[in-house]
Amino acid sequence: MLQETKEKVLRANLDLVKYHLVIFTWGNVSMRDPDTGYIVIKPSGVPYDEMKADYMVVLDGEGKRVEGNMKPSSDAPTHLVLYNHFREAGGIVHTHSEWATSWAQSGRNLPAYGTTHADYFYGEVPCTRKLTREEIERAYEVETGNVIAETFRKLDYRSVPGVLVYGHAPFTWGKDADEAVHNSVVLEEVAKMAFRTEVLGNRIPLDQFLLDKHYLRKHGKDAYYGQ
Repeated sequence: MLQETKEKVLRANLDLVKYHLVIFTWGNVSMRDPDTGYIVIKPSGVPYDEMKADYMVVLDGEGKRVEGNMKPSSDAPTHLVLYNHFREAGGIVHTHSEWATSWAQSGRNLPAYGTTHADYFYGEVPCTRKLTREEIERAYEVETGNVIAETFRKLDYRSVPGVLVYGHAPFTWGKDADEAVHNSVVLEEVAKMAFRTEVLGNRIPLDQFLLDKHYLRKHGKDAYYGQ
């Protein structure tokens, strides 16, 4: 079942290693099949160099295992909440990449200091509020998804395809697993650049008109970047 999707999810997970976004068994990628609505996600705690496409786990929209002999990623409930709220998202990535995670641990939004950021994120990347003790004890992974969804009540998840979870780490998403990984790589790079920008003495975000120019030339009906 969904063999092609499993292969894509495997490759996307291995890309996290390739782009130095994870170590050990950290991180995970999932992808939603548009025809069935099923979610394909990596198994929990399996080293990347041992992973195979057949190890991927297929879940239905309620989180019930449809296919696979292994336990899904422990973050699967978070992915499911996000797919439910972000209806156009086809892929989701979670990493503990060091620069983006540093911003998450600081509890700060990631400002748009330059055009590299603006090419992908239409404004600052938000950091969620803290989870309460009750939320953590009730259903930690589900509530992680809920606090991300809460953060985007007044934000467009399509124009800001990433978030920092307070004290935890980043999540990104896209039209499929590959785009979600791409956005995760970019988020890590702009998080690094933003830190250095502040060390060099600047905390003034990009002018809105320059942010508009760079984001809108790549996105939207009047975009003209690329072939």
